Amino acid sequence: MNSDLHLATAAPADAARLARHVNAAYRGETARQGWTTESDLLDGQRIDEEGIADMLAQPGATMLLALNEANELVGSFYAQVRGPLVYLGMLAVTPTLQTQGVGKFLLEAAENYGRQHDCTTSKMTVISVRAELIAYYERRGYHLNGATEPFPTDPRYGIPRQPLVLLVLEKALD
Repeated sequence: MNSDLHLATAAPADAARLARHVNAAYRGETARQGWTTESDLLDGQRIDEEGIADMLAQPGATMLLALNEANELVGSFYAQVRGPLVYLGMLAVTPTLQTQGVGKFLLEAAENYGRQHDCTTSKMTVISVRAELIAYYERRGYHLNGATEPFPTDPRYGIPRQPLVLLVLEKALD
């Protein structure tokens, strides 16, 4: 599928569509069709339209979009340049298309976005109990740096069913 994709960047007008896409990939019954669901860990939504708009308004931020041949949104990934670091977050792939290269396509695009902005490091956070997701990123050159961050307590990002912590992963960008 990778060769059938093209890359675009989100505009503020895409916030509603992106919120629907991300929520379908992370939460609820739709998300259970893929391997990246958080449905058993958190209740509620992953993000709302306002949250997407806030992310897009941050300095150095973009939302990279993977579109198929029919120009349908099949994946998205947030990237924000923070000095020599590019922070990546909220990789969302249509659940029925997971394992078909969309995530890899977006990860490479996000790392290239960082390189284009002279970033030397890529950083992300992953929920600590998501061993399969951590392993996915490790296979792509990321490593746990030993740091942790608290899970957000704002219910507009979901309500944890158990105590959660975020692990920090990094990769040097060559």
